[in-house]
Amino acid sequence: MKRLSHKTCVITGAGRGIGAAISHAFAAEGAKVIVTDIDLQSATDVATKIGGTAYQLDVASEDGWAQLSRHHPQIDVLVNNAGITGFEQGMVPHDPEHASLADWRAVHAVNSDGTFLGCRYAIGAMRKSGAGSIINISSRSGMIGIPAAAAYAASKAAVRNHTKTVALYCAQEGLNIRCNSIHPAAVLTPMWEPMLGDGPDREKRTEAIVADTPMRRFGDPSEVAAIAVMLASDEAAYMTGAELTIDGGILAGSAASPSRE
Repeated sequence: MKRLSHKTCVITGAGRGIGAAISHAFAAEGAKVIVTDIDLQSATDVATKIGGTAYQLDVASEDGWAQLSRHHPQIDVLVNNAGITGFEQGMVPHDPEHASLADWRAVHAVNSDGTFLGCRYAIGAMRKSGAGSIINISSRSGMIGIPAAAAYAASKAAVRNHTKTVALYCAQEGLNIRCNSIHPAAVLTPMWEPMLGDGPDREKRTEAIVADTPMRRFGDPSEVAAIAVMLASDEAAYMTGAELTIDGGILAGSAASPSRE
């Protein structure tokens, strides 16, 4: 039997990048996948490829989550993946001195509020069966300071902490609902393309971005998806409130200098 057979799984921000990779991995393991994204067309494209169901969802909207609850009142797995950096419309100040309150709030509305609303929905949708898995996609940035991306770092730190709160709450309630977080570093998704470009210097730009990564490369979305599959499966039955880093060794301590010969 496949690892996620008979499990109904909701994934947010699943129209591309890490969310799409998780959708593909879950479907390959037998899950019934509900592919949600604020962009319905991208969600539909992914759902069509994997035999899932597309659903339009703005994770920052409380009404949006309420509607999802009416359509899918009982689930087994939720992946809170949807998130923004704040640079989607171009480079704007996000340092602690110059960031605008509006830009700060926009990032937190998706990353922090969206995760809170998702967890709240999931607990209710899993309470009847008394079991389930909530997987929150945080970031390496939620574990350290990022001077040029203060809102993003703070929002991902909030995701990290709320994961532990949800895990403890569910255990306190006598529910076998597990909540864990994944903390990727530089994973090669479409969000990096504006910085990498498609010119002759793309390779040099790539090398510069991953220069502080001991493994000297970007992560692949499929590598994050593999961890999500494990956390969603019954194999992780004794894991809750945990944080799993996938960062090529950045948080191990000091940078490594492996031989390139």
